[in-house]
Amino acid sequence: MARNVTAPVFSESCTFCKIVRGMVPASKVFEDEISLAFLDHRPLFAGHTLFIAKSHIETLSDLPDPLVGALFANVRLLSQAVLRGMQAEGTFVAINNRVSQSVPHFHVHIVPRRKGDGLKGFFWPRRAYKDQQEIEATLRALHSAIAELRES
Repeated sequence: MARNVTAPVFSESCTFCKIVRGMVPASKVFEDEISLAFLDHRPLFAGHTLFIAKSHIETLSDLPDPLVGALFANVRLLSQAVLRGMQAEGTFVAINNRVSQSVPHFHVHIVPRRKGDGLKGFFWPRRAYKDQQEIEATLRALHSAIAELRES
């Protein structure tokens, strides 16, 4: 889908802007001209994905109106992909605005959920991936689910 998109604007000190520019490595799940999604390096569960706008936009309130629909269509796609790819029962989709926003760049957490998975309220025990093989298996599952969803 073609969109009228200007070149992204970056912050030199922002970690997420550095990921978009290829200066910091990330395990990419999805990318288009306006957004990028990658695995959280300390996920709640395997498949925990961070979705960002490529331009340095700090909060949901700062999103330009023309980007809202396109960005959230991608969030919806990724929520379905995390559900399918991780064989989850549901997803948790969250946005922090300033408070608890560890990187001041608009991002959406998309987390696979299962009944009895141990998440209670907003207590989020985080862990690193066991190894590169777990990251690669997670990426394969999510990439496959995105391809299937785009075909249907």
